[in-house]
Amino acid sequence: MAEDADDLAAMARMLSPYCRVSRMSDGALIADWKRTRFLMMAGADVRKFAEGSPEERSELVTVLVRAGCATGRRKKHADTGAVGLWLRGVHLLIRTLGFGRVLRLLSLAVPGYERADLPSVQELGRLKRAVETHSRRSWFVNGDCKAEAVTAFLLLRRRGLKAVLHVGVREHPFAMHAWTASAGVCIPDADPRGHAFTSVLAIDCGGR
Repeated sequence: MAEDADDLAAMARMLSPYCRVSRMSDGALIADWKRTRFLMMAGADVRKFAEGSPEERSELVTVLVRAGCATGRRKKHADTGAVGLWLRGVHLLIRTLGFGRVLRLLSLAVPGYERADLPSVQELGRLKRAVETHSRRSWFVNGDCKAEAVTAFLLLRRRGLKAVLHVGVREHPFAMHAWTASAGVCIPDADPRGHAFTSVLAIDCGGR
């Protein structure tokens, strides 16, 4: 079983962020949740990702690239400058249209399905650090929790991953706060500086 998990992990590292690989009795099933496509791979091919020669792995990666399931090298959204672009774009949209209108438009920007698997804590940690780092280093965004929450929500939901955007309030002294929760991780923190906020609005845009 441990060897099977290693084989799948080696394959998963090659796949695009929108794909998920699951063990089957005679191989593995790759599900492309962005295009709603599925690809079966034989068990021998799956094992080659962990045990095969570089030439064998290269040949299999070429097959996955042609099928649209890989780009040759898997990229994590939290490790790219795209997070900063999303953050600034979302912040500008909120300033132009208003937070309420942006919330109403979210359903147009994300898929209506949810994948069965959850993002890993490590992946969410990278995304959280990227969002918060770009937010605090940008004089334009300047730590805006609304832009951070919407950006995290969009990046997760566009990959089909479960995420819920919360808007909360605190009575004394009165304040509002926004955050996105996924697999127990909140982006940004749900209780900044130790102040608890009660969620009064939750948005998941479809799914289960």
